[in-house]
Amino acid sequence: MLLRSGNWRVRVADLPPAIALDPDEEEGLLGAALRDGQATYVSADLRDKAQVARAFEGAEVVFHMAAPDSSINNFQLHYSVNVEGTKNVIDACIRCKVKRLIYTSSPSVVFDGVHGIFNADESMPYPDKFNDSYSETKADAEKLVMRANGREGLLTCCIRPSSIFGPGDKLLVPSLIAAARQGKSKYIIGDGNNYYDFTYVENVAYGHVCAEKTLSSEDGAKIAAGKTYFITNMEPIKFWEFMSLILEGLGYERPSIKIPVSVVMPVAHVVEWTYKKFAKYGMKVPQLTPSRIRLLSCNRTFSCSRAKDQLGYEPLVSLKDGLKRTVESFPHLQAQNQRSVSKASIFLGNGNLAKTVLWADTKQTVTVLLLLAVIYYHLFTCGYTFITAMAKLLSLTALFLFIHGMLPTNVFGHKVEKLEASNFHVTQVEAHHVAHSVSSTWNSLVGALRSLCRGNDWPLFFKVALSLLIVSILSSMSSQAAFKIGTALVFTGFKAYEKWEDTIDSMVGDVCSILLHFGSTKKSSSQKQI
Repeated sequence: MLLRSGNWRVRVADLPPAIALDPDEEEGLLGAALRDGQATYVSADLRDKAQVARAFEGAEVVFHMAAPDSSINNFQLHYSVNVEGTKNVIDACIRCKVKRLIYTSSPSVVFDGVHGIFNADESMPYPDKFNDSYSETKADAEKLVMRANGREGLLTCCIRPSSIFGPGDKLLVPSLIAAARQGKSKYIIGDGNNYYDFTYVENVAYGHVCAEKTLSSEDGAKIAAGKTYFITNMEPIKFWEFMSLILEGLGYERPSIKIPVSVVMPVAHVVEWTYKKFAKYGMKVPQLTPSRIRLLSCNRTFSCSRAKDQLGYEPLVSLKDGLKRTVESFPHLQAQNQRSVSKASIFLGNGNLAKTVLWADTKQTVTVLLLLAVIYYHLFTCGYTFITAMAKLLSLTALFLFIHGMLPTNVFGHKVEKLEASNFHVTQVEAHHVAHSVSSTWNSLVGALRSLCRGNDWPLFFKVALSLLIVSILSSMSSQAAFKIGTALVFTGFKAYEKWEDTIDSMVGDVCSILLHFGSTKKSSSQKQI
């Protein structure tokens, strides 16, 4: 982003002896800048004060983003890099007369691992006990940076970006897909209703640039220097819904099996203990740790009001667009031999109807089937007239909604989701969409009728004839039998089609070819007779 503005010469300092770019980076702006000297690379270990000072020589601004992998719960490692390393960064800034230091902190510095966070602002204090050593040492580093503000002309500012995602990610998406390929992504830790703030990587970069720009002006420095700022996409979303959107976008099933935290936490403690004992023998960092379980099951949302008002920060990329770009950047992680969306799901609209009919959400499907059973009982087996049956159903619905509205939000540890009036509201956009769908369907039928009237589309003729035959058979049945058979066909037929889609499509194609050949033969024979 700095290079794109054309106002900066950028120096990248990192731990490896040489910079290693991904192919898209090599061919993009950064690769070109490194080749023409607009950007340079220097190897430096934050724990070595001399190396840090050499890296900072001649710099006007420093963006300090270096930190170890947060999933490694090793206090000694995190302290040496996050705390001692940040001390070296501050000392080097003062020694090299750097004017501005923007430190990349974390929202985890206010998370205790026990209590959820909802729309917290920067007034939220540090907890007495932190979730892990990463959070604790990031908080210590943040305090150092804020205390350094004003020392020998150095202006400092701390940015707290929440849950970064985007193209180039080496942690979130790859680990999620690795779990999916091992069959581990089907589980939801907790009730699945915890909200999170995710931040697209370009918005994180923009937050840093906004902070630097604010500190560079005299008036802005009076406001922002020595302060912390939360940076998010300003679009809170359920954590597991976000994960599901990534998984579905890459062709994997969304998680659906909920496991209570009380069940999985003892297992996580055993896994972490095992890692501590065997890490020295090369054991990889486990995904299932107590600190991670707490992160996956708690609310963590933050207010960006201060960043918006004081830094002029606004997300450049929406959550939807960010997810789309992220998924498209990982074609090599697409599910093999698995469609991201089946034809059956597309036909059913890819929404709640598809999830219900295709058994994607078992709980929702069972609920709908029970509701259909109640409707069947009231309409057919009780001997009521249609109007009486509908009146009784509406009475039961009204009673259920009334009782549900009286219930507390938590019953015996189970969260009760309240129904909002907005759930039943139809927006103008939705109404236009429905009207457009109806008109499109009607126009398609008219188009089919035109083709039928020309008398040369035999496959269409056979499809229409077959459809009318099915309607004729259903109409000859009693409404009771039609309801039972229709329900069974819908909830088994679409699922069977989704499972054996290729086979069924092949069989239908063969039948259509035979019918088409038969139609062509009949047509040529009639022409000869004429």
